Amino acid sequence: MARITKAVFPVAGFGTRFLPATKAMPKELLPIIDKPLIQYAAEEAVDAGIDTLIFVTGRNKRAIEDHFDTNQELDAHLRLKQLHKKADEIKQILPKNVDCLFVRQAEQLGLGHAILCAEKAVGNEPFAVLLADDFLPYEREGSTAQLCNAFLKNNKTQLMIERVKGPSISKYGVIKPGKNANDVLGLVEKPSIESAPSQWASIGRYILKPEIFSLLKKQERGHSGEIQLADAIDSLALQGDVRSVTLSSPRFDCGTVAGYINAIRHVANGMGY
Repeated sequence: MARITKAVFPVAGFGTRFLPATKAMPKELLPIIDKPLIQYAAEEAVDAGIDTLIFVTGRNKRAIEDHFDTNQELDAHLRLKQLHKKADEIKQILPKNVDCLFVRQAEQLGLGHAILCAEKAVGNEPFAVLLADDFLPYEREGSTAQLCNAFLKNNKTQLMIERVKGPSISKYGVIKPGKNANDVLGLVEKPSIESAPSQWASIGRYILKPEIFSLLKKQERGHSGEIQLADAIDSLALQGDVRSVTLSSPRFDCGTVAGYINAIRHVANGMGY
């Protein structure tokens, strides 16, 4: 069974909750102290053994590509100021063996559509998906590494899940658990609290197989009139092809202002600020 070597990062969203800050700057570049959200997600993928990072971008997202590119002028300036350690840090944002690919999502038609835009770059192999909004700090093994390891054991689509209590469950894709631990019988996108099949929410980390692309191509628009990844995963779950891994690290939803502020506090406390 092949190991996971590619990861997809859907980064074409507008980041409307953070306007006007995100009018010209991608929300994925919002910093947690001195490092942007997208870099944390990229490092998590690299730590899982992934060496090809595929960014699905939109208009006004060129800054993400620039962030992972070299900047000769900045490097020269820092070295002129004898700031060699800082220059080395910026030059080595990602290891040399890691490739970054950028794919344009011309129209925002949902997460499922964003994944579909990456089909040619992914090819016919399993791949990870990381949503940078979900900031998942870790010390030993990151969430993506855990999902990769689970996939290698059973060759099933993998979801990272977290228990969510109360009305907030309606913000997520919610799994219908099976009788056996980690089995997923279905996935419902943003159900009401009354109709939610469980308290277990699928969060922003996945391992998907290339079969997902054919499902997404046939997928009718679902919640909010978008092509929902959750609907395609639900089809796979009905075929017995989906498993889950329970989140073991803290999670901060940096798609919200409160979650973003709490993430900064968490990192600041760990750095001794």
